[in-house]
Amino acid sequence: MKKVSDIRSWITGYNDVASAVEELAVGFDFVKEGLIEEPELDALYARAMELTEALELKNMLRREEDKLGVVLKINSGAGGTESQDWAEMLMRMYLRWCEKKGYKTSVANLLEGDEAGIKSCTVNVEGDFAYGYLKSENGVHRLVRVSPYNAQGKRMTSFASVFVTPLVDDTIEVKVEPALLSWDTFRSGGAGGQNVNKVESGVRLRYQFTDPYTGEKEEILIENTETRDQPKNKENALRQLRSILYDKELQHRLAEQAKVEAGKMKIEWGSQIRSYVFDDRRVKDHRTGYQTSDVGGVMDGDLDGFIKAYLMEFAGAQEE
Repeated sequence: MKKVSDIRSWITGYNDVASAVEELAVGFDFVKEGLIEEPELDALYARAMELTEALELKNMLRREEDKLGVVLKINSGAGGTESQDWAEMLMRMYLRWCEKKGYKTSVANLLEGDEAGIKSCTVNVEGDFAYGYLKSENGVHRLVRVSPYNAQGKRMTSFASVFVTPLVDDTIEVKVEPALLSWDTFRSGGAGGQNVNKVESGVRLRYQFTDPYTGEKEEILIENTETRDQPKNKENALRQLRSILYDKELQHRLAEQAKVEAGKMKIEWGSQIRSYVFDDRRVKDHRTGYQTSDVGGVMDGDLDGFIKAYLMEFAGAQEE
């Protein structure tokens, strides 16, 4: 059902774009004939561009984990109350963004600050492509403002880190290719018994495994002599094979998650991915150069511009 839903969403998106482009072409002819005014044509153009860019942005989310939910962690940096207040502001910003996207959120852990704000929090976000979008937020966020907690009204700089990991499904699909399987039987060894050394109840399974991520080939060898029943031993050997394949996939996913964790920067000057300068009315992403003067909108969850700029610049490189 997930696959059907995903394919349907692509078809719907394409049909919406095709319809908008067709309406724009008709609108252009109508303007020349004086049937509609130019502002109406501008509105049709804006809608066609919006739908096209939305589909183009979705096309940047091709990795398997992009479709998953997110575990979003926020930690305040050094600086006491000021940075703890900043961490809480970031949590509110992301909760507002999720609300606008229709994502389900739950605060799994929250450690409140000493006087105000929070020291850290963990938020689970569930929804289609939540990780694909929010992976752009992974890093250190820097705030510059006149602090309400400073009696002299000085301009203060605070840091907080945002750490994003995919919310991996509990189930990992294990596929065993029958063509890659081969069986041998042998007589069980051991102390006495009616069937021992008389019936070939022991089984030896060989599976020609190719790692789907590295292309490396390996022969998995499993022997089973648990019972005197050969079919039962075959069943047990297959169960062991599935467990081995499950573990290999799980280890790959954990390794990918470790790569994300290794990219986490120290919460300090010079390592920030984005700066929020309140009194200059400027929010700038240092990776893409994208910036906006709508500080209030950003803090209310208007992050799509930053997310799009990041994906357009870096998603292709990640795909490689």
